[in-house]
Amino acid sequence: MKESDFTRRDFIGAATVAGAGLLLASCGGKNYPKVTFIDRAPDGPLLKAGLVGCGGRGTEAANQFIKAGDNLKIVALADVFDDRLQKARKTIETKSNQKIEDSRCYLGFDGYKKLIESDVDVILLATPPHFRPLHFEAAVEAKKHIFMEKPVAVDPVGARSILASAEKAKAYNLCVVTGTQRRHQRPYVETQSRVAAGAIGTIVAARASWMQGQLWYRPRQEGWTDMEAMLRDWVNWSWLSGDHIVEQHVHNTDVINWFAGAFPIKAIGLGSRARRVTGDQYDFFTVDFTFAGPKDKEGKEKDGFHMTSLCRQVDGCKNDIAEYIWGTEGSTNCKNTIFDKNGNIVWQYQEVSKDPSQKIDPGESMVNPYEQEHVDLVNAIRTNKPINEAADTAKSTLTAIMGRLSAYSGKEVTLEQVMSSDLRLGPKEYALGPVDIKAEIPVPGSSKAAKPAAE
Repeated sequence: MKESDFTRRDFIGAATVAGAGLLLASCGGKNYPKVTFIDRAPDGPLLKAGLVGCGGRGTEAANQFIKAGDNLKIVALADVFDDRLQKARKTIETKSNQKIEDSRCYLGFDGYKKLIESDVDVILLATPPHFRPLHFEAAVEAKKHIFMEKPVAVDPVGARSILASAEKAKAYNLCVVTGTQRRHQRPYVETQSRVAAGAIGTIVAARASWMQGQLWYRPRQEGWTDMEAMLRDWVNWSWLSGDHIVEQHVHNTDVINWFAGAFPIKAIGLGSRARRVTGDQYDFFTVDFTFAGPKDKEGKEKDGFHMTSLCRQVDGCKNDIAEYIWGTEGSTNCKNTIFDKNGNIVWQYQEVSKDPSQKIDPGESMVNPYEQEHVDLVNAIRTNKPINEAADTAKSTLTAIMGRLSAYSGKEVTLEQVMSSDLRLGPKEYALGPVDIKAEIPVPGSSKAAKPAAE
């Protein structure tokens, strides 16, 4: 399937339950699904992995892959910059006692091709999100199993490319796990299973937020080209990160999409830049997302519930990282607790330690969800029970892109507009030289506003 073949109907279909280590029993009456997790992937033949993108997140993912079970190795690295590659190489050797040979270290924008063409079984994709569609497509064509970080794109063209590659991965029986770790976080998973079984009734409203202090930035240094300056400061440039509503807040909006089993159909948002130092992004966004509702007697679809989306990266302000959903029979904080209509707790996640002397607080889990992602990936590979999270993460990425485009332009942006948009961010060719992209901040309602999509 080509990326141009995807329609609105493909997009708003049910969001699947992710996680290879989950077994959901049938639910009847007040008996809720039983959720089963695995702590460690089963043993099996050696699985060799290669890491593309050797920054901090990529290095952590590499060590988490190694830790997921036995007979797991990182054997190859690829990055544009040698200093980052060597730092990751040293960290993996020190932390996981695995040495990576010089001949398996690939530099440059085409380094990912050489790594994928080698004898690796699994590809870990952790570059700036702009490159994810290109790298994912190549890994799928090579029929490799894949872990890729969120978000999976920064623009509509890239997200639709991910959707098309996800279909190919499914046809090849490949396993694909993405970096939406809440879908592998045990309290979240068990809460979602209960909501899906009707614990709070029909959803009537939702709120998602990620508000924190200023994120890191790197001012340009003498001797850096345009491209190097942007890549080293990637999290502050829209063409590389998608802006923080896409790069970071996608976690929260993805939780709402997952719990709702659906994706928004339109967005109206606002945002601005107040204190950011580098790049071309906003400091905050507020977006009202609308989900599809039931159809009327004429078969016309009505608006359904709304999700309020809040995200901000500014020092000295109130922080809040959370998701909430209200239903006709109760509500949930999504991460571990369900309330009745009066706000009383009717259920809370409780993990039992294998060590009887060790007590775990209600709502808490001892299992690192970043590690659980790799346990679930390796388990799926070794049990030959493929999982593929790429499509759902692409759709949640498109949700965030829809919100960004609305805030940048000041206009309502619909799913139809995004699905038909030819918007592609970034240069057409990659080289460590000049880049014809200026730090122009979008101004809603003006000639500098970002165009949301075809109108």
